[in-house]
Amino acid sequence: MTITRQLQNNKQALSEARITDQDLPPLADGEALLRISRLALTTNNITYAAFGETPHLRYWDFFPTGAAQWFHMPAWGFAEVVTSTVEGLAEGERFYGYWPIATHVIMQPVRVGERGFYDGTPHRLELTSAYNQYQRISTDAAYRSESENYQMLLRPLFITSFMLADFLQDNDYFGARQIVLSSASSKTAYGTAFCLQDDRNVKVAGLTSTSNKSFVESLGCYHSVATYDDLSQLDPHEPTLYVDFSGSKTLRHAVHEHFGDALRYDCYAGSAQSHDHLEPDTTLSGPAPQPYFAPYQIKKRNADWGAAEVTRRFNASQLAFIERLSDSERPWMEVVEHRGLEAAKRLVEDLTHGRIDPKAGHAVVLD
Repeated sequence: MTITRQLQNNKQALSEARITDQDLPPLADGEALLRISRLALTTNNITYAAFGETPHLRYWDFFPTGAAQWFHMPAWGFAEVVTSTVEGLAEGERFYGYWPIATHVIMQPVRVGERGFYDGTPHRLELTSAYNQYQRISTDAAYRSESENYQMLLRPLFITSFMLADFLQDNDYFGARQIVLSSASSKTAYGTAFCLQDDRNVKVAGLTSTSNKSFVESLGCYHSVATYDDLSQLDPHEPTLYVDFSGSKTLRHAVHEHFGDALRYDCYAGSAQSHDHLEPDTTLSGPAPQPYFAPYQIKKRNADWGAAEVTRRFNASQLAFIERLSDSERPWMEVVEHRGLEAAKRLVEDLTHGRIDPKAGHAVVLD
């Protein structure tokens, strides 16, 4: 009998967590048991957890706990096959994908091929397909064994950044020539700025806290950096697009008031701090905030370019981003490893409350 240890979080209080042990049943035909090796935890995990019941996300539904109050927070990382009853899935094979924060998981691999497999567990068939795909490291052109921590930390964030930059470019920035990104110290925000830094048609400005301003300026991918208190430094007459990574209603109002008619589009890209960022706000002037969801743009580009070309472009950009972040002389990010579920529990609490150094990337090691 295999026992899995799981980290579960309270749906009503995300920072509250518990660790439980559960017996896993013997494998049935068509199933595989995988041991989870390492996972990346970022504020993006908390962002999605805050929208756990949103219809297009259904974040709480990927790995049900069987307990109404508790959910299993998914995270990107690596796992290895322990045993398998599925042809084409061998013991010891390593996969990158979306896993529960746990030591083991049973899946029902389907569509097994050179690239990997999809989890065909019935309840996941109704969920977003992109999260159900598991990539063999042996056929992943962007995989580097020495960069596993960077890959699992950055790929799920950078796909958001890469496709967000593409979405904005695809729409000619909605007529704007200045892009303002809040929470500019976040990896998803500066990943977006990295993708846009060579486009001469637009200037990218970062908004950040006073404590993080020096770090954001040191990145070099923003044309200008201002603190939230110094929003007035930004040209109010330049046609502007606001990308909201902070979720702050107060800041959103300040941005709308400062730019007035020059604000062409308000793109809400996510936040970790509360559940109600996009409740209707009848007091907000100008364009209504529009949520951005990466899988929609991925689907569009798969149709435009073909999936292979989307993957090729993303891989090239991701490798360039990782190379820049991990530069030994001037790194943008330093990886901190947390060993075991108890350490993961403390990390989730820190992430929920924003107690995180913007230069740090956090990996949970379960080997």
